[in-house]
Amino acid sequence: MTADSSLTAPGVEYAATASEAYRAALAVIESVEPRIAAATRKELADQRDSLKLIASENYASPAVLLTMGTWFSDKYAEGTIGHRFYAACQNVDTVEALAAEHARELFGAPYAYAQPHSGIDANLVAYWAILATRIEAPGLAELGAKNVNDLSEQDWEKLRAKLGNQRLLGMSLETGGHLTHGFRPNVSGKMFHQRSYGTDPETGLIDYAAVAAAAREFKPLILVAGYSAYPRRVNFATMREIADEVGATLLVDMAHFAGLVAGKVFTGDEDPVPHAHVTTTTTHKSLRGPRGGLVLATEEYAPAVDKGCPMVLGGPLSHVMAAKAVALAEARQPAFREYAQAVADNAKALADGFLKRGARLVTGGTDNHLVLLDVTSFGLTGRQAESALLDAGVVTNRNSIPADPNGAWYTSGIRFGTPALTTRGFGAAEFDRVAELVVDVLKNTEPAAASTGPSKAKYKLADGVADRVHAASAEILAANPLYPGLTL
Repeated sequence: MTADSSLTAPGVEYAATASEAYRAALAVIESVEPRIAAATRKELADQRDSLKLIASENYASPAVLLTMGTWFSDKYAEGTIGHRFYAACQNVDTVEALAAEHARELFGAPYAYAQPHSGIDANLVAYWAILATRIEAPGLAELGAKNVNDLSEQDWEKLRAKLGNQRLLGMSLETGGHLTHGFRPNVSGKMFHQRSYGTDPETGLIDYAAVAAAAREFKPLILVAGYSAYPRRVNFATMREIADEVGATLLVDMAHFAGLVAGKVFTGDEDPVPHAHVTTTTTHKSLRGPRGGLVLATEEYAPAVDKGCPMVLGGPLSHVMAAKAVALAEARQPAFREYAQAVADNAKALADGFLKRGARLVTGGTDNHLVLLDVTSFGLTGRQAESALLDAGVVTNRNSIPADPNGAWYTSGIRFGTPALTTRGFGAAEFDRVAELVVDVLKNTEPAAASTGPSKAKYKLADGVADRVHAASAEILAANPLYPGLTL
């Protein structure tokens, strides 16, 4: 990957302008609450000095970050474009329309909704839009009513019961799905009668025949595809065939890999947008935009999605929608395709680096942006490994693995992602070195029993290892600076 394909290298003049803008902004903040200004400076310093390998994090461009700090933050704008519940929203209409336009063009979607505040909000909008289209609308038509407010109490209770008694089939949390895909402690698991599909216990890969069999037996209204910790690609054409066979709506949550879709790394059967009825995503992670969500939909579901506010959402965050528009505009540039391909190539390099050093990977490798390391071979829990790595300046997150013996809190895995360090300019050689440093830490960490507290959380990192890894990391990071030219 070249520096020109990273978000931090549009030119010296750009860097100097951004640096001036941030110094001025922090001076204003400091005049009101200096501790917040200090924490902001410290956060940038910490991010510059650590190996950020969390698969759901990235670095947004200065343009995206600055867009969020404007007077659009002051506007209430419930409703949607041209149909607001507040006056004087013409500029918000422009912002939302531009964000939706960029999303449609970037992903080739018939319709895009830019209001969701997060990934879970995007999924809730999608779920309720599907329920509104497939359950509520036919129910109203059958009763000869145009609106739920026209129903009698008795008819409304019948329709409400039907809305709350639908079925959802999604990927299980321990095999790589997300908590919003029907996990019982999450609202999605409480909204629906839910079941989960998993992966093949031998290969760790999705068994499409098993998914089809589960769908035929369970007959869900919604089939959810997508993942947060599955290190392989998905055949969305096959998932659509399964959904069509049982009369289900296919919802794809591409929050983690949207950047690989936008960058045309995933095409054909691996691009969810042409196959899904509804597609949801976050705008951070591999898209490297602001924290927020999007919903893409076919024309059939667009009218219901467009009612996300007030159906599910409160007032849209206009300043964040503006930042989404800027980030999506960046993603439509040719350099973003270079970046997306580098993310995938670097994940492969990281996986190969682990494998040649004897580490055990779930599914044996990767062909997307993330790598899932089974740390039981080092005699550790995920929590112990995560903590030891953090001591050495390597920022990761623990994650469940299939049939995890340590449960969802302590876990047996560590999830690594390449989007953030790829943004800094890391290539295959740097990620191989990262793998070497990670294995060095894990080989030199051991569980430590304690008189108080759970032993699954206690660990001991050998003397000198943290300093050694910090020093090695500093060399790589210095060669790939974060926001070069930006001084505070």
